Amino acid sequence: MDFNTALYTDLYQITMAQSYFNHGKHNKKATFDYFFRKNPFESGYVLFCGLEQLLDWLEEVHFSEEDLYYLKQQGFQNDFLEYLKGFRFNGSILSVEEGQVVFPFAPILTVEASIVECQIIETFLLNILNFQSLIATKASRVRYIAGDDAILAEFGLRRSQGYAGILASRASFIGGFNSTSNVLAGKSFEVPIGGTMSHAFIQSYDNELSAFMAYAETFPDNCTLLVDTYNTLKSGLPNAIKVAKALSENGQQLAAIRLDSGDLAYLSKQARKMLDAAGYPEVKIAASNQLDEHVIRSLKEQEAEIDIFGVGTNLVVGRENGALDGVYKLCSFDGDPRIKISENLKKMNFPGSKELYRYSNNHGQIIADAISTKGEPAPPSMAHPFEPHKTMALDSVNSQSILKKAMTNGKRITQRNSAKEIANQASKNLKLLPNEHRRFDNPHVYKVGISKTLEQLRDQLKNERK
Repeated sequence: MDFNTALYTDLYQITMAQSYFNHGKHNKKATFDYFFRKNPFESGYVLFCGLEQLLDWLEEVHFSEEDLYYLKQQGFQNDFLEYLKGFRFNGSILSVEEGQVVFPFAPILTVEASIVECQIIETFLLNILNFQSLIATKASRVRYIAGDDAILAEFGLRRSQGYAGILASRASFIGGFNSTSNVLAGKSFEVPIGGTMSHAFIQSYDNELSAFMAYAETFPDNCTLLVDTYNTLKSGLPNAIKVAKALSENGQQLAAIRLDSGDLAYLSKQARKMLDAAGYPEVKIAASNQLDEHVIRSLKEQEAEIDIFGVGTNLVVGRENGALDGVYKLCSFDGDPRIKISENLKKMNFPGSKELYRYSNNHGQIIADAISTKGEPAPPSMAHPFEPHKTMALDSVNSQSILKKAMTNGKRITQRNSAKEIANQASKNLKLLPNEHRRFDNPHVYKVGISKTLEQLRDQLKNERK
């Protein structure tokens, strides 16, 4: 399957494109903003992820001969198909950096291109950014609860939604995980890979000890034993200790044991006692089985003796929020600002090209974002986007514009960053967010406002359209 095809879109993007073409509007310039309206998981932020894949795709996206033949079969006109033959993305992208913490209603990414280019790329843009940002945010919450010292292993590929599992592994790593079991993701994104064994491996031997010994002989320098196939405390742990002894006699060391069922808090405490009593305090304890940030918090509260948390299904499917509600809205066309009218002020977009300023205190912690019109300097105060009587003074804090040009004339102008580099930057960005916004329960709402100039433009267009 060619993922660089411009057919990676919804039908209405192409039907609208033909109508633009038929009426001579296809080369008119437009600006679209990508943003979201609600934080997932009742969290206080979103960790932005997926920009690298978007930029790569935009540089290569096209309609192949096979694509055009397929569209012809669907009834599209020949002159329009001839136009699509030369389709390339030649626009510009402004974006916050990948791995940045972002908040509702602020423009995270802006597309400036012909109206047809803007429409054709919309679906892929939403697909790639919404999903990876969702998973990266979930992963960062797991890291926050588990603590910096815990080892986090992602292994959700078998439960993920098809190929999305590859990108879920990348996003999990950027969000704070140490490794993935996903070998293709490891190769594609240079993410560390790790894994142990399955119950089937142990069952394939006549007894558990023989299975453990065989695995240890194969991987003496990185051996983790799954101890719950038959009886964790009466069979699995005693046999694992026998293997640890055999390895130590050869100058090697058992890396870890893994618990995959039962009362993980109780079993981990008993396992720690047994390993310590046998003289193996260095052997780590891994745990898995439907873990997420909620279960890990419970395990931590119970003082479970777990060093490594294996998280799969709940992470890669974004439970309990299966999607980030990121949207892509037209804000200017042919040089004029545009607005969508709604009775609900939150459903209206902010018109025109814009700047996004981030404010921080003297300790470097971020405290607010202000959206302003393009070219407007950092505003000294901002209004609440939907409650005009609420304002916030900003003149005594530091500010910087965080929407940066990432692509010009269809070519990326930023350097490529590895998943590791983005993960490191994400960790730094998260540490700049005060704890009241990162806390697990009832996080404080991060303030996002608009400048007086943008507020006036929105209200003017709203009144004109009504």
